[in-house]
Parts: sequence; structure tokens; C-alpha cells
Amino acid sequence: MKIDVSDYFQRATIEELKQGHLYDPKTEQHVCLICGQCYEEGVIYTDGEPTAFYEAKKKVKLHIQAEHESMFHYLIGLDKKRTGLSDVQKELLLRFYNGFSDSDIVKELGGSASTIRNHRFTMREKLKQAKLFIALMELVEAKNDEAPKLVAIPQHAARVDERYAVTEEEKTKILQQYFKEGLNGPIESFPKKEKRKLVILQALLNRFDREQTYTEKQINEILMSAYPDYVTLRRYLIEYGFLDRKDDGSEYWLK
Repeated sequence: MKIDVSDYFQRATIEELKQGHLYDPKTEQHVCLICGQCYEEGVIYTDGEPTAFYEAKKKVKLHIQAEHESMFHYLIGLDKKRTGLSDVQKELLLRFYNGFSDSDIVKELGGSASTIRNHRFTMREKLKQAKLFIALMELVEAKNDEAPKLVAIPQHAARVDERYAVTEEEKTKILQQYFKEGLNGPIESFPKKEKRKLVILQALLNRFDREQTYTEKQINEILMSAYPDYVTLRRYLIEYGFLDRKDDGSEYWLK
């Protein structure tokens, strides 16, 4: 079973982000932070071989290795607005991770060994700053339990900007305003404001099965139950990175 891991990803600890999975005591599941694949505690899983049996925690680790290469490769591939890294920094980090020497990097990317050393120094300074910032923010949030909680940013959002600065309270009001008959009912209109669009589109994602592929006709039928202009809804779901499709439009799926 796969689930939306946007909220899990946002509240994961540094260690959980590094290992690529976390344990949710409420559902008693080990969850892959990349794709949302879940493995239930207490269940024994096989790996295609009759004599190979794994507990849930071991199985999720094997899943990440087999399906996603590593958490490092997933994180390094995230958008610049998520990581704050330039293309040059990504190229360097990838080579640092793979154990390249400074001279090897110079041969591949050009420049000089002293320039590469300066990059290493700068990144280590950023690491120190990031640790301090995390400590400060955790102290702030611990001190202000009643501060507005922002909604989780979807994992595969195409762009991350101020449109996602929506609190849980705002989200609830928007959903109540547009879904008069409940979240499974229709909306009376599709808003022009970006924040409202995003909230509505995210709510519509719950009408799809994360593990299923759809034809365009099926997509249209599902969206038509929400709003007559299903073409607009479909276009925004693709544009915002929530829905993906083959180039010929023959298959659609949730990203």
C-alpha cells in the first residue's frame, strides 16, 4: 500500500530523512519517505525468494535500495527551492558523496583544486549554520505551540513558493467555502487565487488511487463529478505536478 507522504516528509527528523523511512506508531507502519510505500509492523515479507523473509523495518530498507537507489540521490534531485542548492553545488556534492578526490573533480568539471577546497569549506560552514538554525526553529516552535501550523507541501509539487503559505485554519475555511456538500461533492466555482486553487486541487487528489493508472476518460469522469470544467482541473493538476501522464495522453497517474 502507498500513501501520500507530504506530511511525514515535512515532520521527519534529520536521521529519518537520511535513512529514507520512518515508523508511524499510530498506524504501526514503516513508511518510505520517497514514494509512500508502507510495511506493517508484525508482518513478515518475502523478497521474491522462498527462503528470504524480512521484518517490516528491514523490508522498507530493501525497498529503498531496490526502487530508489538511495535517499541521497532522491534528496539531491529535489528542486532548488527545496534544497537551496545551486546546480554547481549539486554536482560537487554528488562527487563528494561518491568519494571523488579534488583532483578527480577538477578533471571532470574544470577549475582548480583550491576552488574545490573552498567549496568544501563553504559547505561545511553551511552545515554548521543549518544545525544552529534547526536548533533555533525547534526552540521557537516548542515555545509557541499555538502558532499557526502551515499545511504540508506535496512531495512532488512542481514549484514551491508563497502559494503554499496556507495555515490549517485557512485550508479548512477554503474547503468549507467551496465544497458545500462535503469533500466528495462538487465545487460551485474554481477560484482565481493561487492559494485557493492549491487547496482545492490537493483535496481532489483523494479521489484517486495512488497505485492505479487511469485513462484520460477515467480522469475526466472523476474530475467532472467535482466541476463541469474538468479540462481546467486536469490541466492544473498536471501543471502543479500532482498528476503525471504519458506523452500521448494514454495513461495518467498520481505523482
